[in-house]
Amino acid sequence: MKTDLNAVPTTTTSPVAIPEVVAALRKTYATGRTRPATWRIEQLRGIERLLDEREGEIARALAEDLGRGAFESWLMDILDAKLEAAHARKRVRRWMRSRPRPLPLHLMPALGWVQYEPLGVVLVIGAWNVPLTVTLAPLVAAVSAGNCAVVKPSELTPATSRLLARLLPEYLDSEAVAVVEGDSHTTQTLLAQAFDHVFFTGGTEIGRKILAGAAPHLTPVTLELGGKSPAIVMRDADLAVTARRIAWTKVLNSGQSCIAADYVLVERAVRNELVDRIVDSLNELQSAESARGMRIINERQFDRLAGYLASTEATVALGGGSDRATLTVEPTVLVDPSPEDPIMREEIFGPILPVLAVDSLDEAIAFVNARPKPLAAYVFTRSAHTRRSALSEISSGGAVVNHLMVHLVAPDLPFGGVGASGMGRYHGRWGFEALSHRKAVLLKPFRPDFRFAYPPYTTRSIKLIRRMYRA
Repeated sequence: MKTDLNAVPTTTTSPVAIPEVVAALRKTYATGRTRPATWRIEQLRGIERLLDEREGEIARALAEDLGRGAFESWLMDILDAKLEAAHARKRVRRWMRSRPRPLPLHLMPALGWVQYEPLGVVLVIGAWNVPLTVTLAPLVAAVSAGNCAVVKPSELTPATSRLLARLLPEYLDSEAVAVVEGDSHTTQTLLAQAFDHVFFTGGTEIGRKILAGAAPHLTPVTLELGGKSPAIVMRDADLAVTARRIAWTKVLNSGQSCIAADYVLVERAVRNELVDRIVDSLNELQSAESARGMRIINERQFDRLAGYLASTEATVALGGGSDRATLTVEPTVLVDPSPEDPIMREEIFGPILPVLAVDSLDEAIAFVNARPKPLAAYVFTRSAHTRRSALSEISSGGAVVNHLMVHLVAPDLPFGGVGASGMGRYHGRWGFEALSHRKAVLLKPFRPDFRFAYPPYTTRSIKLIRRMYRA
């Protein structure tokens, strides 16, 4: 890895220095050294080594920022990034190959293919909830496609941000990958640099600002956002397994996950049983300490969640308490809140689970479709007909049947949103393609060169040309 004293500054908080950082990366890109497969594989292997060799430091930083235990940090933040890097490393040579494409008869003789080129210098803006995964997984896509990159970690997880600023230049080419730390003003300065692509993970409102900031330069943007992801539970589901899976994924990272179930729609006949089983599962999953409250990232997010609990008239089946002094919210199950409650109109992003009764699958589908398109949709059923109906009639970024969130760690499945939950896809080859330029190439020999194809056109040549292009 590069450790040249003349390398790009790898971390800065000064907006004045940002143009210099980006200019140096462009200079590196112009040399062509990021294009070979060997360079790309070296960077991907570097990310794997970082995650293996510095797991303890990573866990300590995440504990400081988010209050997580070491295993949960590995499960939530290290595992996905490691799988992404290893998956890309093993396949990037194959992904880089030109792909032959068929051509119509009227263009023959000719050859056509698609070849993949790096975009140039890309910007990766991370989020705070899983700060390692949502920073390193897009970086995997960027370097596997042969790009230089600026990484902007979230300022809301300062320990993790400092860790990335310190470690990435040790494991990656520091003249091709730079870390820039800072707040929203830093982000705006970065967006003004006319990157070749911007990859942002975060909330929908900030996503709109990112899109607006990139628009003056016509910079393409991938937005991984969020939304109110529903879980639909039908009466034929295995309620014990369903409840356990919903409860587990809702308390991971204190519910601060963009693909956690935001609310549950359950057939009325089994509503009470499901609620009881979710409550039992939450009690089983939590230690005595965590049952008293789960750590929330900061006061702003805590106040938002506490406000939801204070304003709802739903029945509290479990929890409902909060403590501002420790920024903790109890795992909470709310039964039948009003659809007009703030908790049902805004993404929760915390350990609070509303459960609403519906009378049919059609009612559940209509409820979901009346709201902005979610990042994920989950359906629990044994019925193939029900599964097909839900999957075909609900538009969501991704979907899982009989589980939640597990599609995130499937590198061959595209991950991303639709509508208000985002735009663009990544993971595996999908990320490689998102951060590559797919150049269409058509090769024609000099001969034959039919004279009738050129003006002046005669009656006979017009007939021949029309016949050639006839469908």
